[in-house]
Amino acid sequence: MNTANELRNTETNSVDASMQLVGFAIGRELFGVDILKVREIIRDAPITSIPNSPDFVEGVTNLRGNIIPVIDLRKRLNLLEQDTEGSKIWILILEIEGRITGFRVDSVSKVIKILVRSIEPPPEIVTAGLESQYIDGVCDIDGRLLILLNFARILHVDEIKRLKAMTE
Repeated sequence: MNTANELRNTETNSVDASMQLVGFAIGRELFGVDILKVREIIRDAPITSIPNSPDFVEGVTNLRGNIIPVIDLRKRLNLLEQDTEGSKIWILILEIEGRITGFRVDSVSKVIKILVRSIEPPPEIVTAGLESQYIDGVCDIDGRLLILLNFARILHVDEIKRLKAMTE
């Protein structure tokens, strides 16, 4: 997904250009990802832990014979820990630059249709401290702030190599 400014610039031909997002929550925060990146959404899949993996790697899951790494998005984004004991496991299966990866989230809401022009770039003070620029933009959805994530930037190159080695 492009940054907020690039999204607006590429869609200038249509005044009401829109995009569809899959909405999901981590704690009280609402996030979105381009629906075209979502392969599927699974619930309560067993996750097998991997010894000596990074803290944010939940483990791997077997999806119809394919071993897929699962990242705990709460830990990866350094969001406050919440008591998730006994809650259902939601995993977004995304295809990012040819890689299939699962991302554990607290809940998945619905498909959200937004106008591209409603996406604002994130404040510089927010993105300045981030190791990778994984926030593409923000927009208002029914009085709540929705954060658009760029999953291609959530992991660093060396982390991607480690994940690939785990699943081979």
